[in-house]
Amino acid sequence: MEKLLTVSPSPHTKCGRTTQGIMLDVIIALVPALIASIIYFGLRALLVSVVAVVSCVLFEFLSRKVMKRENTISDLSAVVTGLLLAFNLPSTLPIWMVVLGSLVAIVVVKQLFGGIGQNFVNPAIAARIVLMSSFAAKMTNWVVPNTISTDAQTTATPLKLLAEGKTDELPSLFQLFIGERAGCLGETCAIAIIIGAIYLFVRRVITPLIPLCFIGTVAVFTFIAGDFDVNFMLYHLLSGGLLLGAVFMATDYTTSPMTTWGKVIFAIGCGLITSLIRLFGSLPEGVSFSILFMNILVPHIEKLTKPKSFGEGGAKNG
Repeated sequence: MEKLLTVSPSPHTKCGRTTQGIMLDVIIALVPALIASIIYFGLRALLVSVVAVVSCVLFEFLSRKVMKRENTISDLSAVVTGLLLAFNLPSTLPIWMVVLGSLVAIVVVKQLFGGIGQNFVNPAIAARIVLMSSFAAKMTNWVVPNTISTDAQTTATPLKLLAEGKTDELPSLFQLFIGERAGCLGETCAIAIIIGAIYLFVRRVITPLIPLCFIGTVAVFTFIAGDFDVNFMLYHLLSGGLLLGAVFMATDYTTSPMTTWGKVIFAIGCGLITSLIRLFGSLPEGVSFSILFMNILVPHIEKLTKPKSFGEGGAKNG
C-alpha cells in the first residue's frame, strides 16, 4: 500500500528533529535564567516555577482527555509554557494565581484553539496580561533581590524609576546585567538570557533575526528619544522583559511569521510598540502587549510578505 503524506501542524523543521527535541532545547536554554531567579529571589522562585510547570502539564493532560484528543504532554510544549509563564511573574504572586495563569495559558489560549500549532497568540504572554489586568497590585509587587519571604521589602523596577525620573535610585548597569534588580523571575538576569540565546542560536532552534531587530528597534528609538544618551538606551535594553521577550517569546514558531521579511516587520513592530508604551504610555513596560498585538497581525504580515510563485506577477500579454 502506498504510504500517505503525513500532514501535521507547525512548528516544522527541514530535518529529522521533533517537536519534543526542540522544546527540550528551549528548556535547556531557560535553565540559566531559572538558576539566576532562584539565586536572587530564593526558593519562592523555584516554587512558582514548579507550580506553573506542573499545573500547565496537568491542564494539558486533562483538557486533551476531556476533548478526547491524543495526549500531547510528551512533546514538552506545556513545560515550556509553564516556565515562560513563571518567568513573567513576580516571586510574591499567590500560588493560586499562578495556577489560574496556567489554566488561561493552556486551556483557553492553547487547547481551545486546537493545541500546539493552532494558538494565534503566545499562551504565556496572554496569561500574563490576563493576570496583570485582573490582579494589578499582586502582579507588580516587586521585592528586593536576595529576599525569600513574601512580605519582604518591596521596591520599584528600573523602568518605573526611569518613568518617574528617579535616576539617582537606579541600580548600576552592571547590576542590571547580572540580575541584581527588581522584576519578574526570568527577566532580571541579562547574562543568563544571553547565554540561553546563544545556545538556541548554536542549536539552530531560532535565528538571531527577530531578537536583533526587536532589540535594535528599541535601542534606536530610546537612543533618539533620550537625546542620544547611551546610558538611557542601555537602561531600557537591560530593564524589563525586553531580552526575555525578544529571545524566548517573540520567536515562538506558531505565533511569529515564517517569511524573512515577515520576521523583520514583526520584530520592528514589537520594538516600536514597546518603545511607545514605555516612553508615552501609562505603563512602564510594554513588551507583552507589543508581542501580543503583533501576534494578531501575523497572518496579515505573512500574506503581505508571501513569496510569489515562479512566473507569478509577470507582464500580461496585450
